[in-house]
Amino acid sequence: MKKVVRLFSGAFLASLLMLMAGAVNAQTTVEEFMMKWDNSKKYTLDVLAKMPDSGMDYKTDPEAMSFKEQIHHIGNAIVGISQGFLKGGDPGFQINLESATRAELADYVAKCYDYGKKTMAALTPEQMAEKQDVFGNSVSRRQVMALLMDHSTHHRGAAIAYLRVEGAEPPAFVGF
Repeated sequence: MKKVVRLFSGAFLASLLMLMAGAVNAQTTVEEFMMKWDNSKKYTLDVLAKMPDSGMDYKTDPEAMSFKEQIHHIGNAIVGISQGFLKGGDPGFQINLESATRAELADYVAKCYDYGKKTMAALTPEQMAEKQDVFGNSVSRRQVMALLMDHSTHHRGAAIAYLRVEGAEPPAFVGF
C-alpha cells in the first residue's frame, strides 16, 4: 500500500512539475507580443474597412459608442494609457472624430498602434517589470501592455458585432 501511495505521490509531483515547466515556457516574449500587436493593428483596420459607410454611426443603444467611436476609442486608449503608464511622450498627432473620414480614422488608429508599439519597445526589461498604481491596482508595465491588448480586443469585438448588425461580413480572424 505504501508503494502505491509513493507511486501516486511521485506521479502527481512529476505531473505538477511538468505543468509548471510548461507554464513557464508558455509565457509570451516581448518579440512574440509585438508580432501579436501588429496583428491586432491589422485586424482592427480590417474591421474598420468592412463597415459600410451607412453603419459608421451605428449604435446598439443611444448610450453606447457608435461603430466609429469604438474604433477611435481603441486608438485613444492606446495613446492615453501609453502616455500615462508606459512612459510615452507626446504622440504628435490627433484627430477630430466628428469631421474625420474613414481614411483619416484608419490613419489615426494605425498611428496609435505604431505609437504604442514604439513606446512599449523603448521600455527596458526592468522598466517593464516595475510596479505602479493603475486604476487602483498595483501592476507591472508588462501587465499594462497586456491590458492594452485586451482592451483593443474588447472594443474590436463590439465593433465586429456592429458589422454583423449592419449586414457586413467581418474579416476572418487570424491569430498569429
